[in-house]
Amino acid sequence: MPGAGLFESLPSLHDPAALAEVAHRTAALLVRGAQNSDDEEVVQRVMKLADDYGLDQLADLWSDSPADSLPGVLWRLYLIRSWVRAHAETVAREYAAGRDHAEVQAVIAGVADPPGPTEVRDMVDAVLYGVAAGDFATTLDRASAFARIVATGRAHIADDGHEQIRSASKLLEMADQLQSAARAERAGNLW
Repeated sequence: MPGAGLFESLPSLHDPAALAEVAHRTAALLVRGAQNSDDEEVVQRVMKLADDYGLDQLADLWSDSPADSLPGVLWRLYLIRSWVRAHAETVAREYAAGRDHAEVQAVIAGVADPPGPTEVRDMVDAVLYGVAAGDFATTLDRASAFARIVATGRAHIADDGHEQIRSASKLLEMADQLQSAARAERAGNLW
């Protein structure tokens, strides 16, 4: 598992190709390594990594990766998780507002009803667990559906007009990217 040694061995910021390679390797280790293991301890260590071992630093590596790559997808999942943890009440309100306009997506997302702050946090934690232990394409579908519902809700309750609509549009774009990545994963083309 990556630890302090990984970060000490990173190439300098002056070598974008080497940074991209490290981003892809760490993403593959987190997703493919845990999924290919029958050892529950490996899965639990990947989950613990999110909270204890510097996922923020790994996410920085992934942040410049294309949306159709494994590190780019992990970056987007990281953003969703960080955002929900920081703004759970707002996200829950937007999710509740969007759920009635995207009923099929609500079933896919799998947030408990009624969707309060705890329920949306639990959902994003379940998505993170799916990166390590579940069907990764389904994990991406759930994250996409969740983002799509929140974007719909944000657009419907927008009170300041342009800025919230623009934000909802960006979130919808992320939902589309995650859905596309799920298709690529099913086809064996997400690297």
